[in-house]
Amino acid sequence: MNWINQLNAFGRVATPCLFVLDFELKKPLVLPLNAVNGEAIRFNFRGMTNSTAGSASYPIPVHFNATPPDFQKYRKAFDLVMAALQYGNSYLLNLTFPTRLETNLDLSEIFNRSKAPYRLWLKDRCVVFSPECFVRIENDEIATFPMKGTIDADLPDAAQQLLENRKELAEHYTIVDLLRNDLSQIAEDVRVERFRYIERVSTIRKPLLQTSSEIRGKLPENWQENLGTMLSRLLPAGSISGAPKEKTVEIIQQTEGEPRGYYTGVCGVFDGTNLDSAIMIRFIEKRADGLWFRSGGGITVNSVLEDEYRELVDKVYLPFKGV
Repeated sequence: MNWINQLNAFGRVATPCLFVLDFELKKPLVLPLNAVNGEAIRFNFRGMTNSTAGSASYPIPVHFNATPPDFQKYRKAFDLVMAALQYGNSYLLNLTFPTRLETNLDLSEIFNRSKAPYRLWLKDRCVVFSPECFVRIENDEIATFPMKGTIDADLPDAAQQLLENRKELAEHYTIVDLLRNDLSQIAEDVRVERFRYIERVSTIRKPLLQTSSEIRGKLPENWQENLGTMLSRLLPAGSISGAPKEKTVEIIQQTEGEPRGYYTGVCGVFDGTNLDSAIMIRFIEKRADGLWFRSGGGITVNSVLEDEYRELVDKVYLPFKGV
């Protein structure tokens, strides 16, 4: 049974379950909650958790060293994306790169220490500490909170700079329009409740400000019976792919040169009645040659190479203090 049918079946009989869906949908995980082994998978989604560790504090200083991707390599990919944008093949594309990490923490320790709304640990694979909801369903209402726009919170007038940045504003309009259309495929009365509100994120290096919006719609009765089908119509998440989606994903695969895997996929829990889920950003992956932090940002025709590279680097952080 494929993941869509599995989720439909669980939804039909109100079986609580966990799903972890990779970007390419090549290795989806769908498990009833009572079958999730905490020795292999741990999650904490806004307090819904199978982990007893919670958010821990350790007395030892944290060693955290990041080696950003080569700037010239990034420039080459950026130029390819800009050419595609100028040809009209895309008008917003999320370009991502891996950054090599050195740290004295293992993936499990990072999971335990992280402060983020959505946390996931897959043993010997990855850890996620995502600030971004994919979709949340409560009382037959679906909501999504696209996150676009990040700035160093310590900069003078940081919030004003972020809100007045024309490139960030255009990008935000694009993604809100895309996700409003996505929700309209499965919901009625789709509306933007809040547009570009600011949130603060604490990191191991410096605080960040980020802008998000809130979009809501009304689902039909018994939506749970089509849980998998419904989610499949929303994938991949618009905020980490781009617009138009299908062609933009083709360009991403050509430009990035490697599968994203679980990075920028989605994970979540269905409790039998409601659903909460996240986009798997702020993502550290364990490979044979060590740890890699995946990050990126949205590229438009108004993007500036150096600014986009800086945003990619700024997003490489651990969401807790260094001691």
